[in-house]
Amino acid sequence: MPRLEEELLAINGDHPIESWRIFKIIAEFVNGFELLQKYELAATFFGTARCKPNDTLYEHTTELARRLSQGGFTIITGGGPGTMEAANRGATEAGGDSVGLNIELPNGQRKNPFVKTSESFHYFFVRKVMLAFSSDLYVFFPGGFGTMDEFFEIITLIQTGKIKKVPVILYGKEYWDPLTKEWIEKVLYEKYKHINKEDMTLYHVVDSVDEACAKTAELFKGHYKCSL
Repeated sequence: MPRLEEELLAINGDHPIESWRIFKIIAEFVNGFELLQKYELAATFFGTARCKPNDTLYEHTTELARRLSQGGFTIITGGGPGTMEAANRGATEAGGDSVGLNIELPNGQRKNPFVKTSESFHYFFVRKVMLAFSSDLYVFFPGGFGTMDEFFEIITLIQTGKIKKVPVILYGKEYWDPLTKEWIEKVLYEKYKHINKEDMTLYHVVDSVDEACAKTAELFKGHYKCSL
């Protein structure tokens, strides 16, 4: 524990003054933005932390990250295991920039060994801001509640104009079609009219590494050449 925080605890018992927490939050924002400013073209990967190196999902994530890295993208993840590790692995094996934005958890979050540059965050909301503002491309592989939270967060920020219209790729039709076609299109749009038709163009569903690379090349005309 830093000396200043120890002194504040000594003065205030078990309840350090709130201003110290504010300074810590500000410091996390500053450190995060300073890190991200180093990279001109970046792709952030999201997805489950539960897949293993022998899983098809892991292999596809590694391959896509490798090809995007060879095409000039810095690869950014949450820095943990599963698809995060796979993406960082692809970037590292390609000799590219591999970044991890880790979260500090009570039981610890293991930083995967393929992260070259990292920043750790105590506050989830600060880390979410960093992930939402980190890239020129967002790639979502199948995942759990956290992946869904991050997907809808970024889609909402784009929809409301809070961030620029960043391309969003959803990988795996078997996983994403029930959400995009059965719920977003048929329920949110057709039945309840809670979104506009153009909101369904904010993301692109792909079903292979080749398709993801081709879509990226289409979206980044002249700035990215699909790697073989």
